[in-house]
Amino acid sequence: MTVAPLAVTVSLPNDQEASGRSFDEAELSLVAEALRSGTLTSTKGTMVARFEKAVAELIGVEHAVACASGSAAVHSAVAVVDPEPGEEIITTSITDMGALAPILYEGAVPVFADTDPITGNVTAESVAAAMSGRTRAIIATHLFGNPADLVGIREVAARAGVPLIEDAAQAYLARTPVGLVGAVGEFGAFSLQQGKHITCGEGGFVTTNDARTAHEVRVYVNKSWPYGQPDPDHRGLALNYRLTELQGAVALGQLGKLPAGVATRREIAALLDEELADVEGITPTRAAPGDTHSYWRYVVHVDRDVVPGGPVAIAAALRPQGIPSAPRYISKPAFRCGVFAEQKTFGQSHWPFSLARPEAVDYAAERFPGTFAFLDSVLVLSFNERYTPAHAAFVADGLRSAVESARTEVA
Repeated sequence: MTVAPLAVTVSLPNDQEASGRSFDEAELSLVAEALRSGTLTSTKGTMVARFEKAVAELIGVEHAVACASGSAAVHSAVAVVDPEPGEEIITTSITDMGALAPILYEGAVPVFADTDPITGNVTAESVAAAMSGRTRAIIATHLFGNPADLVGIREVAARAGVPLIEDAAQAYLARTPVGLVGAVGEFGAFSLQQGKHITCGEGGFVTTNDARTAHEVRVYVNKSWPYGQPDPDHRGLALNYRLTELQGAVALGQLGKLPAGVATRREIAALLDEELADVEGITPTRAAPGDTHSYWRYVVHVDRDVVPGGPVAIAAALRPQGIPSAPRYISKPAFRCGVFAEQKTFGQSHWPFSLARPEAVDYAAERFPGTFAFLDSVLVLSFNERYTPAHAAFVADGLRSAVESARTEVA
């Protein structure tokens, strides 16, 4: 007998439109101020500069440099690292292409470290195993707002004498024993894209505690043009990655709501953890001891031995209940995408893969057991700061019903 899904009784907030976002007069007044000023470029205006100063103070770093996207933030950091063609940057196999393409554009070879099967983050051990004499930097992604092992990864980076770039796009105000995410590595890269903790539609910023690094990032974001310096010149290859004043105004308005928004996410996640504690086959993903999750998304693992069909079956049962979810998060590891599997880059050159060590481009499945285990069991649930305890109860009831349905189908 099939268990009927719960009737849709609650409409969940959606961060792709107003129900899941927190826009109000704070953003409107700042946008109006920017428009009245008549200056919409950040090279002449004040909004982006005000946002940079405020976000640096909030995250606890000396400098923040705004840019056009989270991808631009990663690209700017990699560009400042300035790898030689064919040098390697260690990264994760579970991430958005926007965090990987910049490595290729700078002529470096992405080397994928395996991930923890529960968090989906790279580990100190997997990063160390991926290191070589060609390693030029490490990118640690804090997936879903759950901090990677910054203590261990930072030690690996320090021993090798290479910089650590934190991809913090999903991890605003996530905390570790050595500081907030984005304030620990030599670089932090954040996103202001539509679905992130705060947004201005598209945008991003780079954080750092080093004044020279901040200057080099800012020059890169401005097409290698050092505004304000005597005898300026385009002394390097760079792009226009500037944020506009309108975007800066929205981001500045959003920033004041960030601490309360993250607190709400943590509160609702704790309620979901409690509600799901007795649901056999469903295990929430929590932060490591000493770390604090910031819950860009709420993530559970589905035990296929207990729940037939695993996360795919659960997602299918949640859909008619109005509960969006993503089994696997991404359909395949990044290295299975065509740009890596077929080395489709610049014409038919295969560059920079043509410069790579064979081991650096060996994507055999047996080298990535954690990655495949994670993708086979993970279910990612939509989540945002507008969720309430009623929404948490609705989602928990939906998961409970979906598990019962999946188990009854087989019985």
